[in-house]
Amino acid sequence: MARHRADSAWPPPPRAPQRCALCGREVPQLTEHHLLPRSQGRRQGLKATELPTALLCPPCHKFLHRTFTNAELARDYADLDALRAHEDVARFVAWIRKQPATKAVRVR
Repeated sequence: MARHRADSAWPPPPRAPQRCALCGREVPQLTEHHLLPRSQGRRQGLKATELPTALLCPPCHKFLHRTFTNAELARDYADLDALRAHEDVARFVAWIRKQPATKAVRVR
């Protein structure tokens, strides 16, 4: 009599795409952006786990850190609405929304 093998769980099923909190694109991978940078939060006596975060696609995350210093992010851009209101961020978001999620985007 032949043995019956249980269905394999490998490879794992693909994860459903998630949306970037800044540009709104559905991407396969998101990174955690601390709205109040960890270095600035520690100066205020907060633990890293207590800091507010947002899930961003890698191009948006890289753009923010190349555009602003941690001090600027903490002082002026500690929430998504303030970030979206900045002229350079709004222009970048308008451009990145037109790019496919699978395209490798170089952020300068």
